[in-house]
Amino acid sequence: MPNKVAILPHLDRLTPECRAVGACNTIFLQPTPDGRTLYCGANTDVIGIREALLRNVAHPSQTLHGRPALVVGGGGAARSAVYALRTWLRVTDIYLANRDDAEVAALMRECAERGFGAGLVRVDGRAVTPGGLAPPGIVVSCVPDLEPRTDGEKQVRKVVEEFFGRGKGVMLEMCYNPTPFTALGALAEGKGWQVILGTEALVWQGLEQVRGRATPVGMKLGRILC
Repeated sequence: MPNKVAILPHLDRLTPECRAVGACNTIFLQPTPDGRTLYCGANTDVIGIREALLRNVAHPSQTLHGRPALVVGGGGAARSAVYALRTWLRVTDIYLANRDDAEVAALMRECAERGFGAGLVRVDGRAVTPGGLAPPGIVVSCVPDLEPRTDGEKQVRKVVEEFFGRGKGVMLEMCYNPTPFTALGALAEGKGWQVILGTEALVWQGLEQVRGRATPVGMKLGRILC
């Protein structure tokens, strides 16, 4: 972070999840018979997001499935969140709230090209306002824990706060540095939402790195670099 997308052109091979999401959070080395070393990219964030939600929600079918979701952010972690929500969490529409127009446009285009971009709706007060939309059951926040300063950042925070006030659900806070107890998490908790800390997703994606489940057949998980 924040180079999960920028690193891709410099890698020799990508695992299926990494290729589909278009973001890499793990680099491992793979030796070849002729003595070369390949730099391979994997994405275990998708597993971390899935497991953090499914293992911490008492009744996923009631809380998570069949409802919209909201992803805050537009980088690599946001791509992983969209992939996990669309692939495993049985959500309906996925709302996107982000300060940067170009980032959101790129995210929506790439997700559509890779087969998991159905039902993406930009919600930031400019494209679509949240007032007429069903409130999400899941919010995945993929932005740093910083006080909004620009107009775009303030607008995103306003949209998220409005959704928090219109229903209850589960928020997964992907930020855990310097602390997993973020301002956005506190806002959600104050509105009665269940908040899952980013350290929970970190644990599950770390276990996936150790197991190497994200790697396809024939790609032996080597030394993890990040």
